[in-house]
Amino acid sequence: MAQVSLRNISKVYAGAVKAVDNISLGIENKEFMVLVGPSGCGKSTTLRMIAGLEEISEGKLYIGDRFVNDIPAKDRDIAMVFQNYALYPHMTVFENMAFGLKLRRYPKQEIVNRVNEAADILGIKKLLERHPRELSGGERQRVAVGRAIVRKPLVFLFDEPLSNLDAKLRTQMRTELHKLHARLKSTMIYVTHDQVEAMTLGDRIAVMKDGILQQVDAPVDVYDRPKNKFVASFIGSPPMNFMSGRLIKKNGKIYFEEGRILVKIVDSMKNKLADFLNKEIIMGIRCENIYDKLFVSDAPPENIVKASCEVIEPMGSEVYLYLNTGKHTFIARVGGHDKPQVGQDMELVFDMNKVHFFDKATEETII
Repeated sequence: MAQVSLRNISKVYAGAVKAVDNISLGIENKEFMVLVGPSGCGKSTTLRMIAGLEEISEGKLYIGDRFVNDIPAKDRDIAMVFQNYALYPHMTVFENMAFGLKLRRYPKQEIVNRVNEAADILGIKKLLERHPRELSGGERQRVAVGRAIVRKPLVFLFDEPLSNLDAKLRTQMRTELHKLHARLKSTMIYVTHDQVEAMTLGDRIAVMKDGILQQVDAPVDVYDRPKNKFVASFIGSPPMNFMSGRLIKKNGKIYFEEGRILVKIVDSMKNKLADFLNKEIIMGIRCENIYDKLFVSDAPPENIVKASCEVIEPMGSEVYLYLNTGKHTFIARVGGHDKPQVGQDMELVFDMNKVHFFDKATEETII
């Protein structure tokens, strides 16, 4: 079994710099776990501690049932794929893939069989006699993955392996990694700063900030039910819109008010927001939950916000509108048929069943 268990793991560098702060995380056997967060959040340091490339300052690390804090990287039965591929330029693809097995003194025929099997899986059998300089970026990435596959490790570790590829190749390689995980049924831990990669690849994703674990959940749950404002802002493209304002009571109804924005709170949220009446609060709404009133004939007047369109970004099947109320800017993602003019005043409909609210002091989610 290849569970990985991090128990109160921390990494402290010289000068009391805490790169990873008391992380506890369990990765299940055969799970694809993605560590995601901005640069400097500690995700790669966490991966390197799992790999044995960084010493653990505090806490305990288990791979399967084995306590591995003091076990060297070479004896942990893991394989790591790096961002820069780390291929030996003077070796052929076959030699690069076979190198780790030769060091471990595997029989020659088993090495040949394992390399051919991995090359078949990745579709690189025709490349086995080439050198890395003769390969494209995508082909080099496949070789790096193949070198990990031949080891048949308990756990695969990926440290931003697609960041050097162009957009088309990244999309293609995401698909290949999906297929690879389904075929190998191995435990995989993947680090990225790209929330699209996290959402599309992970069985679960672990969002990190400043060395602290913010939320661990299935991608759809992180997107729909973020635990705090940071997670809500980091997961989603374009990011969630945020507006600071007050909750007020008017004619027996509860409203969110700020500047030109006055929208009614739906009845199902009123009880949870009762303690914040007449207080500062943050409202968040995703861009796909804002609609052009021209295409919503039955929009209630309490859900309408007037704004000026400042920038239009056509994306083909959809359009991003950058809007300004005079005090707030926000983004709406509307259908490709919707073609307003820059500078045009618009009426936008907020789907108040899908808004999020955050405590202004703690930035923790209220709803």
